Amino acid sequence: MTQTPLANPDPTLAALQRLINVVATLRSPDGGCPWDLAQTPETLIPYVIEEAYEVVDAIRQGKPEAIADELGDLLLQVVLQAQIASEAQQFSLKEIAEGITEKLIRRHPHVFGEVTVADASEVVQNWEQIKAEEEKASGIERLTPRLERYGRSLPPLTAALKISQKAAKAGFEWDSIDGVWDKFHEELEEFRQAIAHEPKANQQAELGDLLFTLVNLARWHDLDPAEALHSTNQRFIQRFALVEEAILQESDRPSGGTEYPRPLADYSLEELEALWQSAKARLKQREK
Repeated sequence: MTQTPLANPDPTLAALQRLINVVATLRSPDGGCPWDLAQTPETLIPYVIEEAYEVVDAIRQGKPEAIADELGDLLLQVVLQAQIASEAQQFSLKEIAEGITEKLIRRHPHVFGEVTVADASEVVQNWEQIKAEEEKASGIERLTPRLERYGRSLPPLTAALKISQKAAKAGFEWDSIDGVWDKFHEELEEFRQAIAHEPKANQQAELGDLLFTLVNLARWHDLDPAEALHSTNQRFIQRFALVEEAILQESDRPSGGTEYPRPLADYSLEELEALWQSAKARLKQREK
C-alpha cells in the first residue's frame, strides 16, 4: 500500500503518516499480519486500558524515555481503532482529529473567543457549562446518562468519585460531613451483618455500599481515593520487599541454621509482624 508523499512534510506529520501507513499495511488483507487482521474494536479494549495505565505508571516514575515509549503504544491503539473503523466506513483518524480540535476550540472561548477568565477554576467552570449546553443541544438533559457513562468507562474507584461529584453538584448531597460519617457507620454495620448472616451476593452489595461511602468521605476532604489506594499498594510492595530482603539476609547468617531461606509460610505471625514493623521503620528512616 503506497501513499502520496507530502511536499516538504513537517517531521511530526511525516512520522504520524508513517505510523498510519504501517498500521494500514498490518491490516491489509494482502500480506498483512494475521493477528492484526483478527482484531476488532472490542478485542482491543484490554490493550487500550493496559496501555493507558502503563502511560500513567511511566509518568509517575518521571522517566521521559519510558513516557514517550508508552505514549507510542497508546497512540498505536488510537490509530488501530481508527483504521478498523475506516475499513467499516464509520470514521477515520481525520474525523477523530477534527472532532477533538473543534471541541477544544469550542470549550476554550477565553483563548479562541472573546471570553475572559480570572484563573483556572473559571476555565473549569466554563468548560462544564459549555459541555452541559452541548449535551442539552444533543438531547441529553438528564444527569443519569452521564453517570451511566462514567460507570461504564472509568475504573470503579474513579467512577465512584466522579458519580458522587456530579450528583452532589446537582444537589444530591449531605448537609455536613457528620452526615457522611453517620452513613459510613451505618454501611459498616450493614456490611458486618451481611458477612455474618447473608449470602455472598448481599455481602458483595454491602461491601460496594461501604466503599462508595468511603469515596464520598474522600470527596468531602478533597482526597482522591484511587490515588490513595495506589499509594497504599506501592507502600505495601516496598515493605514486603524489605521483609523478603530480611528473610534472605537471615538465611545468610551462620546462626540461621538453614542453607536456604525459610518460606514465608514457615514464619509465625509474630515473626512476620516483627519483620513488617522493621520494614515500616526502615522506610520511614529513608523518607527523612
